[in-house]
Order: sequence, then C-alpha cells, then structure tokens
Amino acid sequence: MGEYPNRGGVASSMVMRGEMMERILEKVKERSEIPVYQKSIENVLSAILTSEDFWKIVDLSEEPLPLVADIIRVLEEEGLLKIEDSIKLTEKGYEFVKEYGISKKMDDICECCEGRGVSLKNYKDLLEKFKEIVKNRPLPKHEYDQGFVTPECTVSRIALMNSRGDLFNKDVLVLGDDDLTSIALMLSNLPRKIVVVDIDERLINFIKEVAEQLNYKNIEVITLDLRKPLPEKYSRAFDTFITDPPETVYAIKTFIGRGISALKGERRAGYFGITRRESSLDKWREIQRTLINEFNVVITDIIRNFNHYVNWGYDEETRAWKLAPIKKKPKDIWYKSYMFRIETLKDSRGFEEEVDIGDELYNDAESSTT
Repeated sequence: MGEYPNRGGVASSMVMRGEMMERILEKVKERSEIPVYQKSIENVLSAILTSEDFWKIVDLSEEPLPLVADIIRVLEEEGLLKIEDSIKLTEKGYEFVKEYGISKKMDDICECCEGRGVSLKNYKDLLEKFKEIVKNRPLPKHEYDQGFVTPECTVSRIALMNSRGDLFNKDVLVLGDDDLTSIALMLSNLPRKIVVVDIDERLINFIKEVAEQLNYKNIEVITLDLRKPLPEKYSRAFDTFITDPPETVYAIKTFIGRGISALKGERRAGYFGITRRESSLDKWREIQRTLINEFNVVITDIIRNFNHYVNWGYDEETRAWKLAPIKKKPKDIWYKSYMFRIETLKDSRGFEEEVDIGDELYNDAESSTT
C-alpha cells in the first residue's frame, strides 16, 4: 500500500493554525468589551489583504471600529502585522492567511446606484438644487454626535421612500435632521406636511430660512431634546417618519420609539440607519428584538451601506482617532450605515416616556464617533 509522507505535516500545520487562531481570539476577548468571534478576525485579515489604510479596513471588515483596533494590536503582537505608516501583513501573516484560506475582501457594488437599489434619474434637478442650497449648511457638532451623508444619499432616501408609497400626499416626521432630509423633502413637493424635530438651533434656523426662501408653507420646525416625549399633538399624526439615531440601544429605542408613537396606526412606515462601524451583530440582534418583540413592527427592508457619511471636521476629537493605530485622517468615506424600513401593524406601539440618561444616549463600548 502506498504511503502519504506529508499527511502528518499537513495535520500538524492545521493544528498550529488552529492554535494560533484560538490564541488570537482569546487575547482579543481579554482586551475588548465587544463580542468577538473567529469570523471577526477573519474579516479584519481579509480587509487588510485589500487595504493598508485603517479607515478602509474598518469599512471593509464591517466590524465595530474599537474591535478592529483591538484585533489589529493583537495581530501585531503575534507577528502577523507590522504598523508603520500603514498596516501590512508580515511574511508570517501572509503564510497564515494563505494556510487559513482567507482571501481579499471584495466590495463589488453597482456603480450606478452604489448598491442602494434606487435610481436618481427622475431626481436630477432636485439633487442639483439640494447641493446648491446645502453649501452653507451648519457644520457637524461633536456635542450632538452629528454627521451628515452625501447629497446623493439624502436624495436617494427621497427616491426610496417615494418608491414605497410613503411620501406622496403623506404627513412626514423628521426626527433629527443633520442630513437636511427635510430640505430635500420640500424640494420634492411630495409630502402633504413636514415636521422637523431637532435639538440644534443652528439646524432649526437654517431649515426655517430655506423654507422661507422656497416659500414652502407646509412645514413645522421645533427644537426638542428627544430624551423628552414629543408634543401630544404629534401623537398618531404621521404617515411616515425618518430618523438617524446615535448607535446606542438607548438611542435606537428612544428615537425609533418616538417615531412609531407618532404614526397614525397600522401599515405606516419608518426609516432609519444602523451601522456596522459602531454596532456589532450582537447589538443588531438586541435592536431587532426591540423592534419586533417590544414595538411589534415588521422589518421590510435592510439595504446594505445605503448611507455614506462625509468625514466630519472633528475627527481628532473622537474616540475613533484615539483608537486608530495610525494617526492619519481618513481620505475616503469609511462610515456607512444600512437603511432599515419598518412598517406598523395593528398591535404596534411606540415609546413615549421621558428618558433620564446622559452620555449613555450617545456612547457605549462600541461607539467611536463620540
């Protein structure tokens, strides 16, 4: 009978790879408060095969930024990476990913719609007008964890909501408007009425000024900290809401719960973004449990990386900057979020209580932009 002289070597190599992965996993678990899996480490290694830039690695890996930073430090300690002006695999690292069967992280998306699944063909004029108007917008404020998406994203939201029958002749509530979605809504002339709620007086005043310039009458703009309930007159008053809450479970529950409480009843829609940059899948599960079990709504759509956020001007003030292994400002967009659409049914309910919390609304172990 023939013999296989390399069988023992192959088996030994597999054992060594498995032991190293287990060691990496355990070391990351010791460092991080965020749930970590073998898949998390594979995702980061796959992203490093594709890019040497920390911000792009976070983007491609779709793991929370603090966790990516911890994984990179452990990989460096294990001799799989070297960190200088960029993040590169060592010869040992290349051997490890090859033997483990890890490949480059590909991000093949439609060039026309950037993966959003909506066309802006019928919204070209709206987009150009919107771009011109928002040139003088207030800049993001770190205090409120603000950031805004590209104009194309904002107008794509209009296209998406309209395609689902959630805008024309509808009463629309905007909860927090860093992205100035209300202005795009005004330009569309689709809603019957728009109400904007925001904590930032600068945004409130800017939206009011634009409404006056456009001679748009069917809009109300109010200043409110959403820790407090919405005014009673807005209870069960809207067909559609849109919000872009901070990425804590408290904030998701508060912002989305307020939106649901403001909807007229069954078969009304809500839209909001949730990232993978500041939310692990464990957090996603908790959020989805809140939506389905507590609010009794149905998730109809989840569109990957629909929202692309312009790099905010306060990068060096953020936790992300402190955690970044290389202190270089991001050149490209790295912070993206998935667009969720929910719909109410006959037993759906929202959240109307006052929230007595401070920084926890904006900050948790997975946060990075605070």
